[in-house]
Amino acid sequence: MPALDDELNRRLALLREQNLFRELRRVDSAPGPRLEIAGKTLLNFSSNDYLGLANHPTLKAAASEAVNQFGAGAGASRLVCGSLAPFHQLEETLAAFKGTGAALTFATGYAAALGTITALAGKDDILILDKLVHACIVDAAKLSGAKLRIFAHNDLNDLEEKLKWADRAAPIENGKRKAAILVVTESIFSMDGDAAPLREMVALKEKYGAWLMVDEAHATGVFGRNGRGRADELGVSNQIEIQMGTLGKALGASGGYICGSRPLIDFLVNRARSFIFSTAPVPAAAAAATAGIQLAQSAAGEQLREKLRTRIAELNAALYLPPAAQGSPIIPLILGEEAKAMAAATRLREQGIFVPAIRYPTVARGAARLRITLSAANTGADVATLADALNQIVNPNA
Repeated sequence: MPALDDELNRRLALLREQNLFRELRRVDSAPGPRLEIAGKTLLNFSSNDYLGLANHPTLKAAASEAVNQFGAGAGASRLVCGSLAPFHQLEETLAAFKGTGAALTFATGYAAALGTITALAGKDDILILDKLVHACIVDAAKLSGAKLRIFAHNDLNDLEEKLKWADRAAPIENGKRKAAILVVTESIFSMDGDAAPLREMVALKEKYGAWLMVDEAHATGVFGRNGRGRADELGVSNQIEIQMGTLGKALGASGGYICGSRPLIDFLVNRARSFIFSTAPVPAAAAAATAGIQLAQSAAGEQLREKLRTRIAELNAALYLPPAAQGSPIIPLILGEEAKAMAAATRLREQGIFVPAIRYPTVARGAARLRITLSAANTGADVATLADALNQIVNPNA
């Protein structure tokens, strides 16, 4: 056997040859429309901080107050040393925000997916996933041991075929289905910015007696009444059994959540291993998230969403792109080869603009891209600068 470092260096060399090597870039500034990297100020079009709340004074004040009152750390799992008040305040705020019976927060969105799916589905159950769901959902599905089926991205016909198969594989006997069928999708997809047909998916899951889990990570704070999400915007939130999301994108803090019925949340407290066996997040993060939800629902939050919509329209127009039907702040420019995407990202950095090159395995091979994300904190001048640079570097209509 070669020494560990020798073997790892061989694997790293292969990643470099394939233009798939990644590295951490140190940032010496707070999150915002500009970043300080290696002593250079760059316009930031890489963040999921859609409303610009990550460095907002209201959230920072809430976090600071929580540190003063509750300390820097939580001490242990909430089931071991007690559950600090900021977590309860956050979950009550979340449930009211989403219009559900209860809510539960996790250290990360990844932990929320992992804990929830593995708690709800086991080897006798069936999971049906959209092909482009986030890696955390895929990992959770595999770990659950459930029978796994994938339907083509946003393809309702393929979804119905998978549901027909599941209906046959897990028939209803004596008024009870033999095994659970859980369909999982995102409402706004993280790499393409497109939207799931949630109304039609709700109709299908009800037709075949399945449950539906929707990840609203990239929709919460941005869509719906007061930023409640895409499901709220479409009027189907009360027909979705499991609403998942993150507190670390438009809401400006960190952590993940599940919203649903009180029995669902009570079950997860007892069976979601990523909740039970994790030290609770820091109380400051919970307090900041509560402030972020409250701000998102306010008149100031609506003004931020309007600014964001304006920035999206400006960039679509400047790049001659068709306006996104759902107004997503995620705008992918698919370049194909990994080397081409890397070169484009490098040229943008040379012009003072930070946009990440997204490559395999985050997206499929041959689908490498620049993933542009807009924020209410960006100005019209910022967007014009980005558009000028992009029109020089890539032809989005090619």
